[in-house]
Amino acid sequence: MQSNDVYWIGIGDVHESTHRLKDVRGIREAQGVIISGDMTLADGATVAKRVVDAVKEYNPAVLAQIGNMDKAEVDDWLNNEGINLHAQGRELAEGVGIMGVGGSITTPFGTPSEFSDEQIGLWLEQGWQQVKQYKKLLLVVHNPPVGNVCDRLPNGVHVGSPSVRAFIERVQPDVCLTGHIHEAMGTEQIGHTTVINTGAFSSGGYAVIRNESERLVAELVLF
Repeated sequence: MQSNDVYWIGIGDVHESTHRLKDVRGIREAQGVIISGDMTLADGATVAKRVVDAVKEYNPAVLAQIGNMDKAEVDDWLNNEGINLHAQGRELAEGVGIMGVGGSITTPFGTPSEFSDEQIGLWLEQGWQQVKQYKKLLLVVHNPPVGNVCDRLPNGVHVGSPSVRAFIERVQPDVCLTGHIHEAMGTEQIGHTTVINTGAFSSGGYAVIRNESERLVAELVLF
């Protein structure tokens, strides 16, 4: 297989709605599916399992993490399944690392998994220590970095994480897969890092992350 045939599918903000999995081109042939968070609508492990099982019907290799709408028990369940990305790093493929931080910074809505921006930063460093040896890196964060496109509300206010932004500027992962702000679906660059917010899965799209010879590259595909 040529290097440009090696790819992963990234999705997020599923919110229990998996009917569009059938519309994800190449999902069965991908190396795996990565869920950036918000599998449920303020629900627990039973519902998260239902979502992950639905994805596994198309591709058995799944990695996932909590979003702000997922209860803490989802994080525990993902750990028990051995597929959790939150505050962790691991090898995704030879020479490729993946790390994640789930949940979000504080919102006005009091959702189940909200944390301080300082805590997000600590988790980023924790994951980074496990993958910093890899030449290529995929960062998966539910809360987008503060920026221009991927964290902007319809009223123009930016609600991204300063800690995620600072981490990206310092480490420069190849790709950052994010979500959380449904209306901010899109792509932007922070230095050499391609940031992709895939939007709400039922009405947005998905990311294709390819393993090319020198780096990971990614694109947003809309339904």
